Amino acid sequence: MDVLRNQVAVVLQNNVLFSGTIYDNLRWGNKDATDEECQEACRLACADDFIRAFPDGYNTYIEQGGSNVSGGQKQRLCIARALLKNPKILILDDSTSAVDTATDARIRRAFREDIPNTTKLIIAQRVSSVQDADRIIVMDEGRISAFGTHEELLASSEIYREVYESQTSGGGDFDEKAGD
Repeated sequence: MDVLRNQVAVVLQNNVLFSGTIYDNLRWGNKDATDEECQEACRLACADDFIRAFPDGYNTYIEQGGSNVSGGQKQRLCIARALLKNPKILILDDSTSAVDTATDARIRRAFREDIPNTTKLIIAQRVSSVQDADRIIVMDEGRISAFGTHEELLASSEIYREVYESQTSGGGDFDEKAGD
């Protein structure tokens, strides 16, 4: 069971940070991680810039539950912590819901380019978060409604097409796509 657990990392929408420095929170994913490994994981999770903006950088003290960082910052720290495990399988359950679409796109690009051999299971409500996936499963009331690529689902799934059109018609999610 330990071997299996060590090969899988999970990042939930509402993760927990605990009292301690950013380094302390990151090393919960890998207690032996070097400063450089922590910083690289944060770069991939688009957390490095905001961390370096803190007066104490990676030694910034995080309050219990992460109350002194925003929801998006907390999510990115938890993604970085999961990456430090070097998992074979990374499960992301709406784990970028509190970040803007441009940051979400940068995180997904980093996943594609820097950890291509890690299997990523992405649970998301934003079509832009999953549209580049090898396969997408569309759920409706707890049941699988459709399965396929983005293009296949646009052609065959009314639910997927409606969600896609509702998210793109206002010029929100996909405006950032040009930079991806």
